[in-house]
Amino acid sequence: MKLSIRTKFALGMIFIFIIILVLLGFSAFYMNKLSNKTSAILKENYLSVVYAREMNEGLVNINQEITTSFLTNRNPDGQFIQKELGTIDQSLQLEKGNITEPGEDKLVAGIETGFVEYRDSVGKVNGSLLSADQILYFQKKLGFLSQQIVLLSQMNGKAIEVKTDDAKVSAKNAVTGMTILGSFCFLIALSFIYSFASYFNERFFQLYNGIKEIVSSNYGQRLYFDGIDEFYEISLLFNQMAEKLSEGQSQNEQEISLDFLEDSKNDDNFNNIQEVKSILTRLKSIGEQAEEVISKIERGKDLKI
Repeated sequence: MKLSIRTKFALGMIFIFIIILVLLGFSAFYMNKLSNKTSAILKENYLSVVYAREMNEGLVNINQEITTSFLTNRNPDGQFIQKELGTIDQSLQLEKGNITEPGEDKLVAGIETGFVEYRDSVGKVNGSLLSADQILYFQKKLGFLSQQIVLLSQMNGKAIEVKTDDAKVSAKNAVTGMTILGSFCFLIALSFIYSFASYFNERFFQLYNGIKEIVSSNYGQRLYFDGIDEFYEISLLFNQMAEKLSEGQSQNEQEISLDFLEDSKNDDNFNNIQEVKSILTRLKSIGEQAEEVISKIERGKDLKI
């Protein structure tokens, strides 16, 4: 299958994008898991602790009103007591809908039973003076309810500690897992980027050196790229160009040699002609000198006669 450089580059970017998505996916998974654990602590156990505190505060306020009215010899504030009873009942109903721990349902059922008895007993006061026996009865009921509510608060407080420790362990495991996964993905991405860069750098370097050799008239330079991408096609075109340049250089050298031989022949002919002319000139000079000598000899003979 033929893959172009653009396709390889696009696949590389998609690969890096997939690695990023994997990291984001696992990060979201661990964060969601940790968020669910912390949300469970806040939504379930913490609310139960809040409901228990509200119920206990309501009981303390009612007991304070009853005790104060008995000590000051006045009638209890029935409206205030009914308001606090309503607040306690509301918190109790909310707690019944927020049962999360084993045994919590039985404990809440016991609190509800005790609260109903206490509410009915306090409701009978109806603004009248209280006797010592009633005060002792209310104190006994209050002690039982307070003890049950404290147990409810302690149960959920212990659950908060356990779940908090579990959340810490989950967070530590998430950090460890993300560190391992991140390191693994980083090594994969680094290896891919290095291989991808080496692939292009090697071919660009060979192509650059090949062009330099051609510029230096080394037409014997050839490129050999593996694969069937654009670099392979470039190497074929480069080799064809180098081959044609080499053939053109050979033809030019042959033509230059022939021209040199012809020029050499012409130079030899020219030199031969010059030598002939020189010889003829010398012969002519020797002939003139010989005529002068002969004329001198003839003039000498005539003087003797």
